Amino acid sequence: MAFSLNKVMLIGTLGRDSETSFTTSNVSVTKFSMATEHSRKDKDGNWQRETTWHNIVAFGLSDFFKDALKKGAKVYVEGRLDYQRYEKDGQTKYFTSIIADFNGIIPLDRRGEVSETSSGAAFTQDAPESSESSEADDLPF
Repeated sequence: MAFSLNKVMLIGTLGRDSETSFTTSNVSVTKFSMATEHSRKDKDGNWQRETTWHNIVAFGLSDFFKDALKKGAKVYVEGRLDYQRYEKDGQTKYFTSIIADFNGIIPLDRRGEVSETSSGAAFTQDAPESSESSEADDLPF
């Protein structure tokens, strides 16, 4: 068989809290939706923002992710595309999802941080304040 590749890498915002269930063999299955955005110019030269929604499925995630994968959280996901089809009411339905790699989910917000964004509450935390002045203020870049 010839070499092939099915790889997806996304950075986006969760549209809802993740939901975790378990298979009959006690493997956790975590599902969530994630939005990515793309900007483009329309025919009149105005910028248009387009949002694409992705269905993510991950197997065997730790309990850490139950707290981290909340609505509004920024997340990096790496995995593969998966297409499913099924019959419903005599019609064939198609469902596309991304199966996340075992180590393919990385929360990008700082743990415990909460801030309001346009998409809801984000998973964020304020940085601890330092009593020492920073020398970085004097840097030219």
